[in-house]
Amino acid sequence: MIIRDETEADWAGVRRVEEAAFPGPDEAQLVDRLRADGDLTLSLVAVDGDEIVGHVAFSEMTAPFRALGLAPVAVSPTRQKTGIGAALIRAGLARATNDGWRGVFVLGDPPYYQRFGFDVALAAGFRCRHAGEHFMVKALGAALPALSGEVDYARAFAALD
Repeated sequence: MIIRDETEADWAGVRRVEEAAFPGPDEAQLVDRLRADGDLTLSLVAVDGDEIVGHVAFSEMTAPFRALGLAPVAVSPTRQKTGIGAALIRAGLARATNDGWRGVFVLGDPPYYQRFGFDVALAAGFRCRHAGEHFMVKALGAALPALSGEVDYARAFAALD
């Protein structure tokens, strides 16, 4: 299995993985909207042979520093719980760090995302419509440049509310 940047030739395969991994079409539509809006900052695929088995998306957020939102992460149902999602997240975080981003926000299951360094308490100072017990942030580098302020996801996320 390799992890690489998504290409236009991957779009149908990414859509298949997103639709298979989630109970409805929302996440697949979100990725399509992020792409169409030009807000899909980093999009990685996990490929086994010539089959896309996983996908992760990062989009720029409005924040008091250069920040990305991590969502969605999708893995083909037959390949879930094999480390593909974790590998995609780690590769995306490494790339974001190398590209000079200062933090990544995620809305998800704290026990899962804490192992990557995401922190609910660190996100508590930020105002966001998604703030709460599942809203987390990870500093990329020694520390976040700010510990409070207004943050928001790319406009495509508004369709999920």
